[in-house]
Amino acid sequence: MLYYNVSMSDHAHYHHHHPGHHHPPATIHASILRLAVTQRLAAAAVVVALLWAAVFWAMN
Repeated sequence: MLYYNVSMSDHAHYHHHHPGHHHPPATIHASILRLAVTQRLAAAAVVVALLWAAVFWAMN
């Protein structure tokens, strides 16, 4: 039986800001999934080109 919901149901909710003030705005983190498909393909092509350049550099 799950007791997590029972023990958490009676906890007090504390705000992390002063009463009367608004919540701070949420931040948006950088993500490769937010890029367009063409931008993701271009980034992948750059990574592949860099890897091949490293291979050719190591072979010389």
